[in-house]
Amino acid sequence: MNQRQRDHVVGYLFVLPFLISLGTFFLYAAVRTLIFSFTDYNLFNTPAFIGLSNYVAMLRDSMFTLALSNTLAFSLIVTVSQTILALLLAVMVNGVIKARGFWRTVFYLPSIMSSAAMTLIFLWLFQRQGLMTELVQFVVNARWYIAAFLAIFLAIQLALVFNARRRYDGVSLADPVFATVALGGAIVATYLLRLGALLPVYDEQFLISWLNTQARVLFLPQTLWSVALMNVFTTVPTLMLLFLAGLQSIPVALYEAAELDGAGRVRQFLYVTVPSLTPVTFAVVTLGIIGTLQMFDQVAILGDAAPLQSRITLAFYIYANAFPEGAASRIGMSSAAAILLGVLTLIIVYLQRALGISDKVDR
Repeated sequence: MNQRQRDHVVGYLFVLPFLISLGTFFLYAAVRTLIFSFTDYNLFNTPAFIGLSNYVAMLRDSMFTLALSNTLAFSLIVTVSQTILALLLAVMVNGVIKARGFWRTVFYLPSIMSSAAMTLIFLWLFQRQGLMTELVQFVVNARWYIAAFLAIFLAIQLALVFNARRRYDGVSLADPVFATVALGGAIVATYLLRLGALLPVYDEQFLISWLNTQARVLFLPQTLWSVALMNVFTTVPTLMLLFLAGLQSIPVALYEAAELDGAGRVRQFLYVTVPSLTPVTFAVVTLGIIGTLQMFDQVAILGDAAPLQSRITLAFYIYANAFPEGAASRIGMSSAAAILLGVLTLIIVYLQRALGISDKVDR
């Protein structure tokens, strides 16, 4: 055996543990799931082959149709929202700002918390008399003061940014340091308005059922809108880091050439930044699609706090069939739904490439 062959053997030995785990926990499990999807099996009986009966029964199940529509709508809303917000945050912290490292750390903090802990926190926030209800009630009652606060904040922020741009370039409109100063000024000005009672204040009392409801807002249950908000809050920081790494790899010469051609900041963002981030965008969107299509833990932790029809997704539908309450397991039906979820994920990822989101830089 020569040196080249020995190097190959050593290389295969290094990847052998991964190949064993991949074959055991993925390939073997996938094949077994595919086999079970064609059988009648409840964990205690001998699997009996029944052909496509599980798939036919699943497609006729109204709960499956609801889970599929909820999953697709949830995936679309969360993936688009978290991708846009992550990109905007990355552009902001990548700009010329003071205490850049501090703000990057602050923005990343939500991602270090466990999903279970965040779900319990949001469950408390979205109670009928929880903090979110109190917040909405406050916004409704103090709407004139809030409008004044936002107007003052925006005026101070713009004044600080444009004044700084006279001295040096690269100051972001959302500069966190200037935003902190503008926030303080807006708070003081609004407080003075309140002391003078210059604007009306209302006293409306109401309760909002955020979770325990079957109401739908647009094409998604209201309960899943709350879960979507939590999902975006916890995933945006991680995706922001991916975009930030991509931004720092873009050659400065591209921006300089665009500036010489007369391109402003918006055109530089649209025609330099966005095309250069195509591979990162592909990765972010792919991770978002896979994560949202497989979203399970948040709705499982909600439990009886929300009706099943308002929180069911494909992943939870798989679990509910495998471990139903007060009934025998339907492993065949659960396996059929799992196979469909896997195929659906592959189709959507393929479609995003076909629609123009690829893993290659668009120059």
